[in-house]
Amino acid sequence: MSINSSYVRPPFRKLRAYAFDPSLSLAVDTVTVNTITYRVEWENLDVYSTETNRTVPSGDYIEIIDIDPASGVLYDPVDLDHPHLLAQDGLQPDVGDPRFHQQMVYAVIMVTIKNFEQALGRKIQWSDRRLPADARIRNHYVQKLRVYPHALRRANAYYHPGKKALLFGYFPSRSGDARLQVPGSTVFTCLSHDIIAHETTHALLDGMYSQYIQPTHPDTRAFHEAFADIVALFQHFSFPEVLKHQIARTKGELASQNLLGQLAQEFGKAIGGYGSLRDAIGGIDPATGQWQPHQPDPNEYDTILEFHARGSILVAAVFEAFLTIYKSRIRKLLRVATGGTGKLADGDIHPDLVDLLAETAASTAQRILKICVRALDYCPPLDINFGDYLRALITADFDLVKDDVHNYRIAFVEAFQRRGIFPEGIKTMSVEALRYTELPAMNQLKINEALFGEFLKSFKDDVGYLTDRREIYEKTKKYIAGSEDTKAGLHYRIISKLLEKISVEELLQLTGLYFGGTPADCRKNGFNYSSRSKSAAYWVDHMWLASRISPDDKIVNNVVITLTQQRGLKCQLDENDHFSIKGYAPPVAEAKEDLYRFNGGCTLIFDLDNMRLKYVIKKGIDDKARLENQFRYCYGNSMQDDHTYFSENILAGLAGPFAFMHSH
Repeated sequence: MSINSSYVRPPFRKLRAYAFDPSLSLAVDTVTVNTITYRVEWENLDVYSTETNRTVPSGDYIEIIDIDPASGVLYDPVDLDHPHLLAQDGLQPDVGDPRFHQQMVYAVIMVTIKNFEQALGRKIQWSDRRLPADARIRNHYVQKLRVYPHALRRANAYYHPGKKALLFGYFPSRSGDARLQVPGSTVFTCLSHDIIAHETTHALLDGMYSQYIQPTHPDTRAFHEAFADIVALFQHFSFPEVLKHQIARTKGELASQNLLGQLAQEFGKAIGGYGSLRDAIGGIDPATGQWQPHQPDPNEYDTILEFHARGSILVAAVFEAFLTIYKSRIRKLLRVATGGTGKLADGDIHPDLVDLLAETAASTAQRILKICVRALDYCPPLDINFGDYLRALITADFDLVKDDVHNYRIAFVEAFQRRGIFPEGIKTMSVEALRYTELPAMNQLKINEALFGEFLKSFKDDVGYLTDRREIYEKTKKYIAGSEDTKAGLHYRIISKLLEKISVEELLQLTGLYFGGTPADCRKNGFNYSSRSKSAAYWVDHMWLASRISPDDKIVNNVVITLTQQRGLKCQLDENDHFSIKGYAPPVAEAKEDLYRFNGGCTLIFDLDNMRLKYVIKKGIDDKARLENQFRYCYGNSMQDDHTYFSENILAGLAGPFAFMHSH
């Protein structure tokens, strides 16, 4: 018998875990569908950890450190490469086994990461760690996000951007109804798909736009919350058995109460509620104890400011768009199944119809999730609001799918409009008006000569075939800063090559940023002067190559670049509540406390296939209306408790439950 030592590595690792959380395995109706098998892209695991002095579950993206600080216990790590586990798709779900907890967080985190990468058309990166060095703050690459399944004895879970870590808590249930949950039983947040996916999304979003955590607008923190909920919700539709179960139970009517539209069932009951913590479709009426569907109220967007509740408005809009498209797509199936009436008879529906409805729901949800994630590339790098996101959704989908046969874009517009969400400066809520305007041809030649030409094509050639995330990061960094390989970097090209072709005023109009050329000019206008750039200081935050495949199998290549800038202003609200700017000063570290730091930025989207700068999505550094609104909002909320969940207050126990997920 010959022995072949070159076995082909499997493409996926299969791991058993909960579809939702342990509570659904205690109900006869859902026990058979709550344990599913996650298909995780194969990678080598188990690398030595300097923190624990032992081998831990560690791959390319995450490292699981299972320490319980409250008790000082260091739990044994799960060996996912052990032959016995490989043969049986991992450990059997077991609430009492910390090794299964590690397996669950690994499976859900990796599935969430891959959903992002498929939609964005590139490898994801975590946000840099910023550390002081030589009297300057320098960015350091973060290869792996650390995950602590038992970090807190508290009804909480959160992403900590300083530590680059996900921390999950556990706590005794205080259920308001013993029929729903045993009071005092231990609830582990690391065993909830929704909580894990939600917190992972916060980390992924921070890796793309770190300034979204800044409370500059009622929508900024609400967007973080909403977007994390959206990802967790639409991943429910990737669980086939759960989807079929809920389709059969609701007879395909997914606008009624069902598990697919709910988040964190066990957690919601454990903190005294009577159902899930969040529900995109409806909720329990406190007066009657009965579930009721939400009715869109266009006044809520103007009146609800608490960011968890405000985020629910965006979640409901996106979920309604999904339901609208799903209902439209199944009409033909229902007519065929009912002899043309479209109304199903009493009793269970045919299993074949269940399969067809489930396939339609899954494909619709998958496209909605991809649109939502892909739209991030079409958002401004800071100060985002829900109207910005609607425009990003429309533009991102149009760029990849020209023929919207199922009316996804119209469904988004209708759902947002029903909730009173209207982008600034838009006079009509048509798809054509909401789509960002492509840059006119008149400036393309100048921009191409300065920024495009061979530079971005070389970037694509050098980065496009790389698979190692650190190598992609280092190569991109050279293209931004410049090196012997890449010659003049992007940062230099903007303030030298481009300013040779376009005036400072034209560039301000194009990007919304100021590139003054003398120290006096910069100080006069409230900017720091960069001796290296010989202009007002600014940052190239990101430079991404995105290669996406359209439904007609066409590869669409873009380079997405984000620029940001800061200026210092002395603002005030007088006794009559009139806003005014008293003066300007560079926002250096030792600036006076009364100096207000105002940020501007833009996202540049280059079309590599047609050789042009296609879109500029900006938040102008000279936008006085935005400045006043931001100043009023920030100072109007300065006396409120700051539960940004991106602060050390969390570690002192000051944040509400589900830091950066939920509070009650």
